[in-house]
Amino acid sequence: MDIVRAPRAKKGRYLILAGSLLILVVSSVALARLQPAAPAVDRDTLLVDVVKRGDMVRTVNATGTLVPEHLFILAALTSGRVDALPITPGAAVAPNSVIAELSNTDVELQALQAEGQLTQALTQLAQLRTSMRQQRLMQQAVVAQVRTLSADAMRQRTVMILLDERKLAAANEVAAARDRADELTTRLQIEELRLADIDSSERDQLALAQQQVQRLQAIVRAQRLRVSSMHVTASEAGVLQVLPVELGQWVNPGQELARIARPGRLKALLHVPEALTRELSVGQRATVDTRNGIVSGRVIRMDPTVRNGTVAVEVALEGALPQGARADLSVEGIIEIERLRDVLYINRPASGQPETTVGLFRLDASGKEARRIDVKLGRASTMTIQVVAGLGQGDRVITSDMSGVESSARVRIR
Repeated sequence: MDIVRAPRAKKGRYLILAGSLLILVVSSVALARLQPAAPAVDRDTLLVDVVKRGDMVRTVNATGTLVPEHLFILAALTSGRVDALPITPGAAVAPNSVIAELSNTDVELQALQAEGQLTQALTQLAQLRTSMRQQRLMQQAVVAQVRTLSADAMRQRTVMILLDERKLAAANEVAAARDRADELTTRLQIEELRLADIDSSERDQLALAQQQVQRLQAIVRAQRLRVSSMHVTASEAGVLQVLPVELGQWVNPGQELARIARPGRLKALLHVPEALTRELSVGQRATVDTRNGIVSGRVIRMDPTVRNGTVAVEVALEGALPQGARADLSVEGIIEIERLRDVLYINRPASGQPETTVGLFRLDASGKEARRIDVKLGRASTMTIQVVAGLGQGDRVITSDMSGVESSARVRIR
């Protein structure tokens, strides 16, 4: 016999389905409201600084060396081979101390040839003087002879004129006396002009010959200087700093042979990166660390050119130098640009550039978490930078490189 069963109620199944949906919606909303987990960084890898208020000194740091204030370089005047180097660097030298001996037979031969040419020119000058003197004396004798004949002819003319007035001389004789006197007068004028030309020519020829002798004398002096320059002396008292040549080396004209420092004070030669020289000027105060003491000074000169990305800045040192300070000693210099009065400042962060706004992580009171905030920076120094806005006195901020978590709004400190 078949038993009729009532159908199962579906209400319970609907309730279970609705509850499941409700739980799913609530879970989704809760998950959406959850913040992503903050990345963690090790405390030992962080550089943390406290925002300070006070006077901030803007400085530029650079390395360099101590150099003599007075330094002169000996250069080769002529080419030659180094035969002797009797003095080594570090030795004191006198004005007549021999630094190096060079040799060059061609230079010595050229000096001898120049002296031979000078001797020949002097001989020609003496011969020219003798020849011109003789020529002038001969012409003076001719002038004297013609002057005597002219005077005699003038007297004869005068006599013939007197005789003609008394009707005692023929007309032809009178005319001949007059012509003779006129002829000798003209000849005398010509011979005197010739003597003047000889005197003028003598002066011109002797002047030209003398100029040639002077030119050859200058050449001989230059050649002798080249020969004597191969005997290299210090020329001034001081200390031999550098001797950049070796025995047997061939040197060319203008090549450096030695550097000699005059005894006296030293100065610091700092090599400042080009980007840091925009606000440097002569007269700014500086301090130089010799690693055996700190010496104050002032900027006295800046090189107008850039070499290898740096600018040479000279600092005159004031006061006594520490013991052991000597030329070519490596030093560190700090040049003071300006002092900012009563400002907020921190140690310069890794990403901090002057007059920019950067994101920095500020630590909370517990020191276990840091949140990223925008900080406006102002003028900067080598080690510190001004805080214009975004931080207050006493805030602690991370100044080390945080590029690995720069997209995060906060970090955990572990």
